[in-house]
Amino acid sequence: MAEKKGKLYVVSGPSGAGKGTVVAELRRRRPFALSISCTTREPRPGEQDGRDYFFLSEEEFARRQQEGGFLETAGIFGHHYGTPREQVLDRLESGQDVLLEIDVEGARQIRENYPDAELIFLMPPSDEVLAGRLRGRGTETEEQVRERLARSREEMAQAPNFAHTVVNDDLDQTVSTIEALMDDGKEETHAASGNH
Repeated sequence: MAEKKGKLYVVSGPSGAGKGTVVAELRRRRPFALSISCTTREPRPGEQDGRDYFFLSEEEFARRQQEGGFLETAGIFGHHYGTPREQVLDRLESGQDVLLEIDVEGARQIRENYPDAELIFLMPPSDEVLAGRLRGRGTETEEQVRERLARSREEMAQAPNFAHTVVNDDLDQTVSTIEALMDDGKEETHAASGNH
């Protein structure tokens, strides 16, 4: 008997929506297979190669992209990001659920390349909260924060293209809502979902 295939979940949304925190909590609560993205940006303090990202040179990234090695790629603020295709598909084939935390453009590519993916859009509660989160990181200049805010507003307009939209106002409630969506999806594997 063929082993049941895993499900690909995508949590997306604008920078500062809290994707990293929400995904970390989802992973704490459920046994997702880890998919580690590749990037050409420099590691932030505390980040490790192979744990947080695979940090690649521009040349290596371009080579892998040309060979079709990514399920999705994105260029963000002068850096490239990509989800390794083989890593994700191998885990799904082995019956593991995979959770990806990617930007809005990456989610669009996933929808095209892997239509069975369950796409969840994480919305910040307000512009003020979003700005506070971005500034609170302390990793960017005020100009970079303003650029990210402008981009975030454009990305929020893409929310209707996702199967589900969840406002990240309270971490525990947000994660519980996403878990409920995942459980619904498991029960109705073949039913198209348009819940918001």
